[in-house]
Amino acid sequence: MTTSKVKKRRKFRGHRTQHGAHRKWRGGGSRGGRGLAGGHKHKWSFVIKYDKTRFGKHGFKRHAGAERASRTISLGKIVSMMDYFVEKKFAEKEGAAMKVDLIKAGYGKVLGGGKVTKPLIVHAWTFTKSAERKLEEAGGKAVRV
Repeated sequence: MTTSKVKKRRKFRGHRTQHGAHRKWRGGGSRGGRGLAGGHKHKWSFVIKYDKTRFGKHGFKRHAGAERASRTISLGKIVSMMDYFVEKKFAEKEGAAMKVDLIKAGYGKVLGGGKVTKPLIVHAWTFTKSAERKLEEAGGKAVRV
């Protein structure tokens, strides 16, 4: 069955006074503001349903080099954990000294706390000045990787 008449709503869509007065369906106010306006107010239900990631922070930033010195360990702790390091193959005998690879063990920076009685060769990303001094006084050395 064919329609013989186009509805007035279609017919007068672009006409100035189709919706009564000139101002009734014109402008941004009739659609609640232009674009994404009102997302925190009267269009909040739209945001909840269709645009959940509009507000708030998302993800994280990786700062270059931050993972290197993320975990620290003191010299006293290295001496007390030497058996553990040998068992896990992070340390081995090298001549008269013990060679410890702290990067494999998951440490990045060596601090100068504690006493060193035996010579140690320690591999890490960074060392404090006091840690380097104590290692050299004990007959070992600090090796930056």
